[in-house]
Amino acid sequence: QVQLVESGGGLVQAGGSLRLSCAASTRTFTSYNMGWFRQAPGKDREFVAGISWKADITDYADSVNGRFTISRDNAKNTVYLQMNSLKAEDTAAYYCAASNMATRRQYEYHYWGQGTQVIVSS
Repeated sequence: QVQLVESGGGLVQAGGSLRLSCAASTRTFTSYNMGWFRQAPGKDREFVAGISWKADITDYADSVNGRFTISRDNAKNTVYLQMNSLKAEDTAAYYCAASNMATRRQYEYHYWGQGTQVIVSS
């Protein structure tokens, strides 16, 4: 079992930055590739970014590429999402998730956090 707890969400003005964190309670954090997803009101949840267990491979949705950076600290069992140049359309609940696969597919992520809300005011 892996428990994931996100933090760092909040209210920010357009053009601003936030850093989300996701702490994992597991002794086998390096067994998992990690992903960030988001769900805006009235929309389906979508892939945002992913990172391999060694942090040597990252993947980004086109909508955030160049603005968001995913990283991880395996010594701290934590994955991060640095979000810069935020836009109103980035407003959503953000979720981290863990998978044994390098994938964008939500159904291939076995463990999920409870989410943290990001609101970007224009």
